[in-house]
Amino acid sequence: MTCWNAGPYIPDDPEDMSGPVGVIVHPPSSTGGRRVRVDGEILGLAHSLTDVAEFLRRAGLEMDPAEIPQSPWIDWRGVGPDRWTPQQG
Repeated sequence: MTCWNAGPYIPDDPEDMSGPVGVIVHPPSSTGGRRVRVDGEILGLAHSLTDVAEFLRRAGLEMDPAEIPQSPWIDWRGVGPDRWTPQQG
């Protein structure tokens, strides 16, 4: 279950996609991990869905790590949520 908390990035209605939330998970870096941004601010380098959930929690958005891959709030750049290391070859 997703629990939306009031905070600087969260609109009153989480289904309102016109809200100010902008969560981007960038492609894997050359050393592994993916940079996570919320509204342009880098929150950290995630190595798993659990890391993404923790960064979002710190930004005021509580999400179960299992729900993160399907979240309409998250823009997965380059590759999907199942990839955390750089592509080989």
